[in-house]
Amino acid sequence: MRTLNVSISDIEFNKFGLKQDKLTFSDFVELISKELTRQNLNKCLELADRYGLSQLTMDEITNEVKAVRRNAKNRN
Repeated sequence: MRTLNVSISDIEFNKFGLKQDKLTFSDFVELISKELTRQNLNKCLELADRYGLSQLTMDEITNEVKAVRRNAKNRN
């Protein structure tokens, strides 16, 4: 087994809620994946708000999805 050393600041250490100095690679990947997912969700929310998509009702969203699917079938 190999050991990989990664240095992070105290701020990052606290931000990720780390409790120990050693992690398995699987735990490290999971931690990074969660952070990337959180960042992507925040970006999606920001874009939805910017373009007015956050104001759509569920019926409007359903109709948009149906229209996209209908157009995709017609292109084949």
